[in-house]
Amino acid sequence: MRLLVVNWQDRENPQAGGAEIHLHEIFGRLAARGHDVTLLCGGWPGCPSEATLDGMHVVRVGTRYTFPFLARRAWRRRFAGCGFDLIVEDINKVPLHTPRWGATPVVAVVPHLFGGTAFQEVPAPLAAMVWLAERPIPHVYRGVPFEVISESTADDLEQRGVARRDIEVIYCGIDSVSYTPAAGTRSPTPLFAYLGRLKRYKRVDLIIQAFARLGDPTARLEIAGAGDYRPALERLAQSLDLGDRVRFLGRISETEKVSLMRRAWALAFTSPKEGWGITNLEAAACGTPVVASNSPGIRESVRDGETGYLVPHGDVAALAAAMARLAAAPSLVDTLGYAARQFAEQFTWERSAIETETHLMRVLQKTGG
Repeated sequence: MRLLVVNWQDRENPQAGGAEIHLHEIFGRLAARGHDVTLLCGGWPGCPSEATLDGMHVVRVGTRYTFPFLARRAWRRRFAGCGFDLIVEDINKVPLHTPRWGATPVVAVVPHLFGGTAFQEVPAPLAAMVWLAERPIPHVYRGVPFEVISESTADDLEQRGVARRDIEVIYCGIDSVSYTPAAGTRSPTPLFAYLGRLKRYKRVDLIIQAFARLGDPTARLEIAGAGDYRPALERLAQSLDLGDRVRFLGRISETEKVSLMRRAWALAFTSPKEGWGITNLEAAACGTPVVASNSPGIRESVRDGETGYLVPHGDVAALAAAMARLAAAPSLVDTLGYAARQFAEQFTWERSAIETETHLMRVLQKTGG
């Protein structure tokens, strides 16, 4: 197959997140399986306009803010006559309405839609633009095959008016070779961790507030990641008089990430909505339980009472109680962690890539390609 993948960003972008990891892990494997994959995406100041990543030809146009306005023109000027079998649009932030670009068949990949959660992250005018941009999806993409990464996202699309028959659920994978348990690495005292971007909608403030309620003075919280919400979170920790019990690590390497997950007694994750929760599965693969909000997408990456605990989103008391339960029982941490590793082993990127390849081939056959 000759595929044009369209997304706001690639994995080298400083603003890249889970959607970009998902895209590269799957379509990089499809490139390795012999498919011709080009990625059209936005860039960032000073970046090369073209690159080869994971076997994909990457073409960068504009920035993450201007790309939605430039993508269709780039298609017309450079790619429309190149004989692509399919356009695969990763609907990440604002839909690009690729079904209106021409006759090339489209498959829409959706990690998750923002809906009202956009108002928790950006100023109201911009959030309203995102919310309004998502509204026409059932109309513009009518009859377009969708590929989503969770049942929660499938439910969201169906509630918006997309036919369930057009939705294929293909779960994310993880690198269960790099992310593994390691005997003797667990911290001797309770350690909770957060790994991810420090953005307002991630609600890391809930984790800090819950941690402040723990009665164990030996417990620690380590927060890894970068983002514009870090100063506010640091002020919150200071206002709660947590001192050096809370550490902000900034952006860390993959090696440091694995080390932190192995040392932690639990990973905490309190976003109101996610496509899936790859970080939760990575922690599980390291044999570390997860305490998370019972939110769309996230609830599918944690088995409540088996691989960790799910609590009502925004309920600081319930989150603190779950953390306290683990802090008081190292044996419970080990029990949940063992089950978490067993759960995580089901999810591999190779399986996700093969299922995506099968789905795309089926779409191509239906369209006469």
